Amino acid sequence: MDDLDHRLIALLRTNARASLSQLAKALGVARGTVQNRLNKLIASDVILGFTVRLKNPATPDRIRAIMMVEVSGKSSRRVAHALRGLPQIQTLYSTNGPFDLIAEIECANLDEFDRVLSSVRTTEGIARSETSLLLAPA
Repeated sequence: MDDLDHRLIALLRTNARASLSQLAKALGVARGTVQNRLNKLIASDVILGFTVRLKNPATPDRIRAIMMVEVSGKSSRRVAHALRGLPQIQTLYSTNGPFDLIAEIECANLDEFDRVLSSVRTTEGIARSETSLLLAPA
């Protein structure tokens, strides 16, 4: 990846619905160049998909939390795969420090949240976890 790829990704993070022409104009390159770069980024799994970002008030009744997970042994890949299979886990990050993974969780209600916590905590390879509810934007 070069500087143009990084700038293209930055523009897509701001507006993933921008047209190829808009992206080309912002980058100062031809539309075909943007199309080729985008195709290569998708084919090489640098870009895995496109998504929608919602304002927090769009889902005010949802339960949101951050869960930090410590993985035992060398099971990080297996644990990450299992956690990605839970639809309530919106994003999963690897990290350094005492925890190995950080998961963003979103549930419809406390019962669903409790079921997700139980499911995560009983996942083979998880040594411990710590969860914090997200209350309000600061």
